[in-house]
Amino acid sequence: MTSTRSGPLAAKPPAAAGPTEGSGGALGAWNSAVTSYYVLTGATALLVVLGLVMVLSSSSVESMAAGDSPYAVFITQAQYALIGLPVLLAASRVPVAVYRKAAWPFLAFAALLQLLVFSPLGVGTKGNTNWIDVGPFTVQPSEVVKLALAIWLGAVLARKKPLLREWKHAFVPAVPMACLMIGLVLVGHDLGTALVMMLLVGGAMFIAGVPLRMFGVAAALAGVAAGALALFSSNRVERITSWLSDNCDPTSACYQTVHGGMGLATGGWAGIGLGQSREKWSYLPEAHNDFIFAIIGEELGLIGTLLVLGLFTLIALAMFRVIRRHPDPFVQITTGAVVCWVIGQALVNIAVVIGLAPVIGIPLPLVSAGGSALIMTMAAIGVVISFARSEPGAAEALAARPSVVRRSLAVLGRTRA
Repeated sequence: MTSTRSGPLAAKPPAAAGPTEGSGGALGAWNSAVTSYYVLTGATALLVVLGLVMVLSSSSVESMAAGDSPYAVFITQAQYALIGLPVLLAASRVPVAVYRKAAWPFLAFAALLQLLVFSPLGVGTKGNTNWIDVGPFTVQPSEVVKLALAIWLGAVLARKKPLLREWKHAFVPAVPMACLMIGLVLVGHDLGTALVMMLLVGGAMFIAGVPLRMFGVAAALAGVAAGALALFSSNRVERITSWLSDNCDPTSACYQTVHGGMGLATGGWAGIGLGQSREKWSYLPEAHNDFIFAIIGEELGLIGTLLVLGLFTLIALAMFRVIRRHPDPFVQITTGAVVCWVIGQALVNIAVVIGLAPVIGIPLPLVSAGGSALIMTMAAIGVVISFARSEPGAAEALAARPSVVRRSLAVLGRTRA
């Protein structure tokens, strides 16, 4: 099955192994069949570890001020990371065919979970009702909806790919179902998550090969809808007007943005030192969550922020590599949705912190504190790692390599000798 769009993201048949494949040097390493697998795994692990370190640093003061242990938020986040690790590993081992078959049931489950937000189990904070209490945990169903929608779009658009040049096939059932799922999130007044879901849908449709004229119409409608929803909320209007204003009061509407910028400016090139942030002393709201990038810049400086950007760039490159190399349209479209979700959300979060966008209230993926977001982002990356494992030649290359236990025993044997 051929792609309906030519260009840098169009599907290309994998080249047969030749002088470049497996040859020495950086080019040979990048062209290896297992590059996507190892880049995704390594970059994700580094971001999670960095996130745990920065959550500990940015939350300790507020935890002590609340009468808790300075490690309270860190321990909770570490528990979520320990839950997310086996979820990622399990997702990376599921065959592609299973994801395709589970697309409809998974989406139905995610929709039912989102509907629980409007039941007695639903809880809200700061005007958003987008969580449910499940025993000792508070779960954000919209994070599950993101992954379910990405997989469902991959299954539906891949099946209809030869027909996507026709309006009715390009928009039905993908657009109505996506609008329904996004609408369920918007009923809970979570515009930030809804915007990320719009990016996800846009990425899936672009990679699927929906003609640009149809894609442009859908993007324009989404932009109008997002603007209208923002204008219906006085809180959102205040955020937007303060962002656009040249003389916004730094003690009120611009308070968070100003202090985020102060944190970044204070850090300079190398930062003032890990744990030495001044903004986390109750000056910067959500220092361990939405504005953790400001604390990274303050404590680790420009070097730390570039490290974060570099790791997200590696994740993006690895996912685009999966899209280009994998022959299955379902894999390509689902990966396109996931990359627009994870990387798009990261870029929006960073844009908010540095003042290029109004305060929206979405976390930095894999780094900010938050259990549901961390676990489901790790699950989504696990799905793409599963796709990377099924790239042409990847399964054979991974099977030919000795296990971790065997490599460790070999190293120990050489050390003793």
